[in-house]
Amino acid sequence: MSPPTSPQTPFARFVHSEAFAGLLLICTALLAFLWANSPWREAYATFQHLHFALTLGSATLDLSVQHWVNDGLMAVFFLLVGLEIKRELLIGELSSRRRASLAGAAAAGGMLLPGLMYALLNAGGPGAGGWGVPMATDIAFALGVLALLGSRIPIGLKVFLTALAIVDDLGAVLVIALFYTSNLDLAFLGLAALTWSAALYAGWRGARSLKVYGVLGALLWFFVLRSGLHATIAGVLLALAVPIRKPDPAGYLSSLTAAARPGRGEQVGARLRDLEDLLERAQSPLHRLEHALHPFVTFVVLPVFALVNAGVSVVAGGVGTVSFGIMLGLLLGKPLGVVGGAWLAVRFGVASLPRRVTWGHMIGAGLLAGIGFTMSLFVSNLAFEEGALLTQAKLGVLMASVLAAVLGLGWLWWISRQARPQAPSKA
Repeated sequence: MSPPTSPQTPFARFVHSEAFAGLLLICTALLAFLWANSPWREAYATFQHLHFALTLGSATLDLSVQHWVNDGLMAVFFLLVGLEIKRELLIGELSSRRRASLAGAAAAGGMLLPGLMYALLNAGGPGAGGWGVPMATDIAFALGVLALLGSRIPIGLKVFLTALAIVDDLGAVLVIALFYTSNLDLAFLGLAALTWSAALYAGWRGARSLKVYGVLGALLWFFVLRSGLHATIAGVLLALAVPIRKPDPAGYLSSLTAAARPGRGEQVGARLRDLEDLLERAQSPLHRLEHALHPFVTFVVLPVFALVNAGVSVVAGGVGTVSFGIMLGLLLGKPLGVVGGAWLAVRFGVASLPRRVTWGHMIGAGLLAGIGFTMSLFVSNLAFEEGALLTQAKLGVLMASVLAAVLGLGWLWWISRQARPQAPSKA
């Protein structure tokens, strides 16, 4: 008989799931890198550029595997990101002004300084457009590294790093929408606006069926893709429309009272089934959609993205100023920007450090924020066409992410050793 498991809070379950996602990403990224540098590298390139067509009536979408993943599957990832941002802003860690101020200031510094460092190093060169690559943090990897330290790390640091990454993701979405967008097709942009308006209206009216948002989301994705905006923006836009509302406790109380009334076994069973259905329906559409998407994104979307995008052939290109700019931004700009932004927020009294979190812990969080894997690879594909610059960018992202993970882990391990009370020596 297995021992009973202790109940976990939603946040603890989230951290555990993201830690596993980090391990899965490492394995798939390593597999892609080895494949791209093996004697079968041509098969990897063929796999990336294999085309699949989807025909609906007179409309046909003919995209390569890489584009289906980066434009299609990643839209689901950005939908989940958007849902998490909305939840945290309304009822989560970012709903508190002081916590939101700390995460916002740290994220702002952690985006501006890396981008500036990269831009200064690559000013006037062919790689100047990649300034957005070192601006993002990969939450799955970062929390995965924190999980290796277990209880040595205060929960407040995990909460801060999660909030930081969520604000960071919001900033990355804005950067993609504003600076990495091709020529716009106003007709499709108008259709996307009408579809999004319909989704917002459905959310405002309290539509609870996820099928409604699924249909509107598919249409929105298609119109955004054809409009010239990056298709993943559709995921964030849809997330803003999905409602999150607090349930009415009176309905639960009456149903619980009814279920507790004496009666025959089949009557009590029917009441309990009704109560179970009520509790299921009582979850807001946002929570239900977030819970439904999380395993799919963890076990399918991110590993497939890593498999398709992390295969960098070292033979095809070397390390250049693009790689150095990304490494400088992620390894130096990120920790300086994160800690500096947080210090300014605390210094001016608009925020305070979480309980039991020291500035030494914050330096460790800043180092881990340099793990840019998923978002940085994604922006690399937007900033550069196929060729040597894209190879340099991906190499820079992979090397910086590995080094940031090692440095962050080592620093936090050392800080936790310093903070641990020493046992008295025997005479």
